[in-house]
Amino acid sequence: METLLQGLVLLVSGMGIVYLFLTLLVWVVNRSAAIVPKFNYILPDEEPKKKKSPVQARTQVSGQEDLAVAVALAAAVARAR
Repeated sequence: METLLQGLVLLVSGMGIVYLFLTLLVWVVNRSAAIVPKFNYILPDEEPKKKKSPVQARTQVSGQEDLAVAVALAAAVARAR
C-alpha cells in the first residue's frame, strides 16, 4: 500500500511541475508578444513583393517563346491527322 501512495505522490508532483512549467511558458510567450513589437524598428520586416498581374506577365513574354509555342501546337495538330 505504501508503494501505491508513493506512486500517487510522484504522479501528482510530476503533473504539478508540468502544469507550472506550461503556465510559465504561456506567461513568457504572452509577455514577449507584448514587448517584441516595441523593438520592431531595429529589424523591420520586409514588405511582401507584389505579384505581377497576368496581363503584365503576358506582355513580358518574348516573340521567340510565342513562336516556339506555335510550332509545338502545329506539330501536335499535324501528328494527330
